[in-house]
Amino acid sequence: MNNFKIGHFEIGENCKPFIIAEMSGNHNQSLDKALALVDAAAEAGAHALKLQTYTADTITMKGAYTITDENSLWKGKELHDLYKMAYTPWEWHKPIFDRAKEKGMLAFSSPFDETSVDFLETLNVPAYKIASFENTHHPLLRKVAKTGKPIIMSTGVSTLEDITESANVLKDAGCKNLIILKCTSTYPATPENTNLNAIPRLKKLFNVTIGLSDHTMGVGASVAAVALGARVIEKHFTLRRADGGVDSAFSLEPEELKSLVVESERAFLALGTDFIGVQEAEKKSLQFKRSIYVSEDINEGDLITEKNIKVIRPALGLAPKYFDVVIGKRASKKLMKGQPLQMEDLK
Repeated sequence: MNNFKIGHFEIGENCKPFIIAEMSGNHNQSLDKALALVDAAAEAGAHALKLQTYTADTITMKGAYTITDENSLWKGKELHDLYKMAYTPWEWHKPIFDRAKEKGMLAFSSPFDETSVDFLETLNVPAYKIASFENTHHPLLRKVAKTGKPIIMSTGVSTLEDITESANVLKDAGCKNLIILKCTSTYPATPENTNLNAIPRLKKLFNVTIGLSDHTMGVGASVAAVALGARVIEKHFTLRRADGGVDSAFSLEPEELKSLVVESERAFLALGTDFIGVQEAEKKSLQFKRSIYVSEDINEGDLITEKNIKVIRPALGLAPKYFDVVIGKRASKKLMKGQPLQMEDLK
């Protein structure tokens, strides 16, 4: 599993987590708000901004389906109307991408059909994201793979067989750098159905960089995912959930996105190595362990008893493990209250 670059960011096992802020439709059909989202994501420290590239007509058709699920955020909406409300106008892509680049972020998108790929190629995107619902769309996978760009693929609503087939289609069509994201395609997802323990399994099965497309509330699942080996985290992002928007209910606000950037990096750095022992940085703290001290004046030849020694800080005397050993021994010289007990102090 080799590291590779997306733009100027290095991705891989030994790299800090790569954080993607997914704008989705949270711009609420306002370009000004979309640009404000870019600015806020950059200020929060996100490494990349992601859009979704489709139109209502490239993804479905009028009258095809109305959402009836009682638990859906979008119950009662016709699918075509929902996508019409959520899509990002294609003419907005360039100003959004340009603003992201100005702010030092990468910018790319999820294409939902072949025409989207042709359009995104004109913008010279550095990578592509394959959404969970498109990951068995093999013609689209082949089209994206032929660009030669790194590909990030989500795995929601997919069997292991689906994921394996899709990974093979991508590789056979020319994809050399693949990232697979563990994903649960419920909106929002619950911690209970997130199953982060699949991350090490995916890494072992596919030998590629693994990440998490996280639809849970908050940042806890993402931070835990980093501890389990995820090195790419994608989270939906909004200015304020109260503003509304198709994905706002499970999107992070700017302060939370900043927390995700900081805490996921801390989790990565804290993994360290499997070394067990006193670290170099701890050596100065050794003195604050306990040792055996003289607690009452002791004359030469007196017995050492529990009444004239005590285990206290600092660790300048004999280690506490010698407490039972020194009891009953006689002092080799006069010992003063408050001095650390040493082996040469005993006959």
